[in-house]
Amino acid sequence: MFFTHIVTSFIVSSITIMFILLIRRLFSEQLSAKWQYNLWFLLLIALTLPFIPEQLIHFENKINLFNVNQINSASGSSLSTAEVSRLDNVNWMQNFAVSVHHLNLNFLNVTITSIWIAGMFVMAYLFLNAWFRLNKIKKTTTDLNNKDILHVFEQCKHQLNISKPLIVGESPLAKSPMTFGLIKTYVVLPIHLDESMSINDIKYIFLHELHHYKYKDIVTNYLMIIFQILYWFNPLVWIAFKIMRTDRELACDMAVLKSLGEHCYADYGNAIINFADLASNSKEFTWVNQFNGPKEQMKKRIEKISSFTMESKWMKLKSISIFAVLGVFVVSQVPFVSAMATNNERYDFNNERTIYEDLSDYFAGYDGSFVLYDMKAGQYSIYNKDKSTQRVSPNSTYKIYSALIGLESDAITSDHSTMKWNGTRYPFESWNTDQNLSTAMKNSVTWYFQKLDQRIPQDTIKAYLKQMDYGNDDLSGGSNYWLESSLKVSPVEQVQLLSAFYTNQFGFEDKNIQIVKDSLALEIYDGSRLSGKTGTGNVNGRNINGWFIGYVETKDNTYFFATNIQNEDNSYGSKAAEITLSILKDKGIYEGNRKMG
Repeated sequence: MFFTHIVTSFIVSSITIMFILLIRRLFSEQLSAKWQYNLWFLLLIALTLPFIPEQLIHFENKINLFNVNQINSASGSSLSTAEVSRLDNVNWMQNFAVSVHHLNLNFLNVTITSIWIAGMFVMAYLFLNAWFRLNKIKKTTTDLNNKDILHVFEQCKHQLNISKPLIVGESPLAKSPMTFGLIKTYVVLPIHLDESMSINDIKYIFLHELHHYKYKDIVTNYLMIIFQILYWFNPLVWIAFKIMRTDRELACDMAVLKSLGEHCYADYGNAIINFADLASNSKEFTWVNQFNGPKEQMKKRIEKISSFTMESKWMKLKSISIFAVLGVFVVSQVPFVSAMATNNERYDFNNERTIYEDLSDYFAGYDGSFVLYDMKAGQYSIYNKDKSTQRVSPNSTYKIYSALIGLESDAITSDHSTMKWNGTRYPFESWNTDQNLSTAMKNSVTWYFQKLDQRIPQDTIKAYLKQMDYGNDDLSGGSNYWLESSLKVSPVEQVQLLSAFYTNQFGFEDKNIQIVKDSLALEIYDGSRLSGKTGTGNVNGRNINGWFIGYVETKDNTYFFATNIQNEDNSYGSKAAEITLSILKDKGIYEGNRKMG
């Protein structure tokens, strides 16, 4: 969701800025001007992180808990006469769904996205307007006619080992010496500057502007503009860039002083003061590097120049060490950005033995997906590739694993699984009585599994879900985390989980696996057994999400399936079951003995 992206951007940018400001305050005496400025490049990296494509920063290596090509079909239990009579479950096609109430987050997401985009347009307009002003300066720039100044300019280039041709000129619209242009670089002076300043002062101005060029500050300007457009909503970014521009000028001043003899330090400072007096009304121009700046910035520059000393090796070492520590901090945010960026809303599925087929006729009126896994052939058949990996709420299909976790953690046992009904009247009569695991699964009794959850520490549930590799294993939604809330799973994962459950690749107690298998048994027809679980997601009174997952055991094979359907208000688990049984019948996998509505 875009809201998550905005939150991630705000958190990463704000934390990084505050950390940089803290480092600058604590270690101001240990950081040279150059390295104080360099710290801000780590901010540019941090600002980039939320916009890096997911696949480039997503480093979590999801490893399936089982190898689908090594599943042993002999692990299924045989069909006894006793089992056949127990499979007469008349309720499994009934919908047992209770409504949950949610705010309309789609509206919130659209609103926030619209505001963010509108803000970017406003910022882009302001910067574009500044660019047009800069373009006017470029068009009014004329060549310098003063040969002495041109000679000084070439001397300064030579001193700084700059060989690329640069355009040097003057413009009546330029209020301060400035450098701009990525492809063609311009160094522009205010018109008739040679009449008000000495050649020596102009030399210092050239050295300052050429240092900006040498250290790629023009490129940095463009990056700052891009990020200021993207992060217009964060006032800390505005503050940070203001400080960064001041630090850039200070670093440039120090670089100029290093290239001069000690006897020139005062002259350089005086050149800045002299020009400040001439251009007291000069304003900051975001597209360019300019010699003059706001009064506060100019004051800091003069103070730094007056106290300048050459950077010692020890100072340089301390500066690099502090920079490295902050760099580690920025890099450490990558896992957070990765987790927030992906939001675990999609499963990364890549299996060569997969057939994608068109089953759209079965899904008329629904967005949906069907996933089938042929255990003997080790092959997937999938309808709707995109939806098959999209994670949605599991709803009542999660009860399979809730029961398994309950048994594994000894919250219930096969002999002691009964829970007392608390007297609350539910819309389904079968819920209004004491329940054991068998009846609770058969009648999809939500209150039973919610009570079961309460008996198990959430950390324990979380650990089991991670062990099973269950969807996004997100329990942040509270007691209803599996009912149209935080926990989500895709159809492909549902099939993989069922396969791993069926062959007990989880390493659980075999008896617990068998107990849950027994509770999932639905019906037998012509020697084939159908087991499974439906699920319906009802939000604000609308049935928006329907599931049917399970498996068919035939004489010589087992097929695992998951069907998910979605629309505005007609997505029932029973409808997902009807679609599934129609597909299985047409594929010759399971004929069934239940009439479809």
